[in-house]
Amino acid sequence: MPGRLGRARRRLGFDRNTLRRRVDRVQWTVAIVLVTIFLAVGPLIATLVAGGVYSDGVRTERAEKQARQQVVATVLGPGEVSGSDQYVHQTVQARWQVAGEPRTGSIPAWSGAKAGDTRRIWVNDRGDPTLRPRPHSRTVADTAYTAIGVLLATGLPPLVLYGLVRHRCDRYRYARWAAEWAEISTRRIP
Repeated sequence: MPGRLGRARRRLGFDRNTLRRRVDRVQWTVAIVLVTIFLAVGPLIATLVAGGVYSDGVRTERAEKQARQQVVATVLGPGEVSGSDQYVHQTVQARWQVAGEPRTGSIPAWSGAKAGDTRRIWVNDRGDPTLRPRPHSRTVADTAYTAIGVLLATGLPPLVLYGLVRHRCDRYRYARWAAEWAEISTRRIP
């Protein structure tokens, strides 16, 4: 078979080359079986696990959107400064309303915040400041990372097994070559 297809076929061992030894064919067969198992199992497991992560993420998004709301907070004055030299956490005292009821507390400060400034903040169902609801992009990213991680995890055992088989085949192949060379070196040339 001419061209690239013929070279690929020979390289992958799909030819009837008489120079190929039995150990070469065994190694090739193990590789094909392991790749087939990985292609059959890996994507299926990754899809199942990633699907569960996606469903959980969407459920969390909905729950957080229902339990949290945005309100306008008005800065009353400076708050606390805490942390270390590398990370400083500064807050301001603020007032906001939840369901017509006024609340006060500390919220994270922002650059140039002074009394009377306003900012939209997220509050939970008790009216306490909290993080914004989980964005859908985080759900998608978590799903993608999970799928990639599961594919890597399912691909690792077949890869390790193939490495062990190849090592064993190489040792057998090298021992056979050494024996054949020893036999050739002892023959007398007429």
